[in-house]
Amino acid sequence: MEFNPFAKKYRKGMKRVALLYPNKYVGMVSNVGLQNIYASINKIDDAICERFCLDVFDGLRSVETATPLNEFDLLLVSFQYEMDYFAAVEIAKKFKGLKIAGGPCVMENPEPIKKYFDAFFIGEVENSLADIVKAKSVEELSGIPGIYTKKEDRVKRVYVKIEKHIEKEIIADGAFGRCFLIEIGRGCIRKCRFCIVRQIYSPPRWRKIEDLPEKLDSEKIAIIAPSPTDHPRILDLIQNFAEKGYKISLSSVRADSLNDELAEILSKSTRSITLAPETASQKLLDVVNKGLTDEDIIEAAKVAENRFEKIKLYYLIGLPNETLEDVKKIVEQVMNVKKFVKKVEISVNPLVPKPHTPFQWLPFGGTSGVAELKKKANFIIKECKKSGIDVEVGNIKEFAIQTILSRGDESVSKIFEGGRFKEFDRFLNSIDVDSELPWDFIDHGYSKQRLKKEFFEVIENF
Repeated sequence: MEFNPFAKKYRKGMKRVALLYPNKYVGMVSNVGLQNIYASINKIDDAICERFCLDVFDGLRSVETATPLNEFDLLLVSFQYEMDYFAAVEIAKKFKGLKIAGGPCVMENPEPIKKYFDAFFIGEVENSLADIVKAKSVEELSGIPGIYTKKEDRVKRVYVKIEKHIEKEIIADGAFGRCFLIEIGRGCIRKCRFCIVRQIYSPPRWRKIEDLPEKLDSEKIAIIAPSPTDHPRILDLIQNFAEKGYKISLSSVRADSLNDELAEILSKSTRSITLAPETASQKLLDVVNKGLTDEDIIEAAKVAENRFEKIKLYYLIGLPNETLEDVKKIVEQVMNVKKFVKKVEISVNPLVPKPHTPFQWLPFGGTSGVAELKKKANFIIKECKKSGIDVEVGNIKEFAIQTILSRGDESVSKIFEGGRFKEFDRFLNSIDVDSELPWDFIDHGYSKQRLKKEFFEVIENF
């Protein structure tokens, strides 16, 4: 059961907006961006918004009232993962009204799904929702800042000043459990070379403590930000909620930010903690510009000892100039962490060389290739299982498809019409740094020359 303070009853003449999350309900209700969009539209007097997701009526009837999709006037789709394109495209084909897509995947490169939508929103949509909902045609959408249609040659990303947090939310069993989501910031102060957040949510912005809600409709809160422990007042922030009796969960903890004080507060709410070392090789930590050392991870494990029952670690493989020796260091690091926290889980995923990052010109699989990537994955699985460590390795084929969908042009849409992935293997190869890229029409406010310089530094120095 969910608590929903925003559900409205339809009145004749209302603009009906369908908000589609093309994945499962548990992810939809855990997405703070969708929570904001849903609440904002339902505050508009002559509009009503209802949600759609794949595991409720196959995404064809609304969660709230089971109203069929085609009784709605406007379809808004939020893309968090490229693999969600497949189900969303099938649903979009059946919808007869105006179709607009947004979310981080669209902000990086909407070209592979361009033919299935009337418009795309590039950026953070809160301040534009009223204009979008009011629009009755593509012509009326065109000209709204952040909107990209087939008429525009370029589009500039829109970002907003984050101020007062919403006071009410839908509360249900989501990815963080039954909790209230508290978004404390957008963007990231770090410069990790594999991550699109540094570009598409720039500049980094933090929410002031006084702008956070005080009374919540849940006993538990989830603190949301790309790197929440980088908030300049994170200890004050979580202490404030802890003193009011709320249980607290952080989406992740940066290893060099985990100290005794922070760990003590968190341990009263949760028995597990999540860190993202990315790699255990100092050479590769420098390559990705993570700003951590192996010692930082081990020190974090020592702090976690006797406070947390489980620690989860996230790693990447397929990094530039990565060798099997570098991968062996992941296993060594995990074994060292296990000396302090007995239950260790690791998640290992292949690097997707994302648009708008210095790695966007790299081949999938890194400089060693896909065959070596499979050997590295199998090595980690074998060695970790020997020591009773739970390990989850991302499906390499699926991550290759993600790479095609994130770096492809409009021709990639053939995949959704029965085309074979092998036709688009070229998007897995290295890219000429002087070539025009499918996503170059998006202005995220950064210099492409700066990314090139950083790319060459990686290739030449490591």
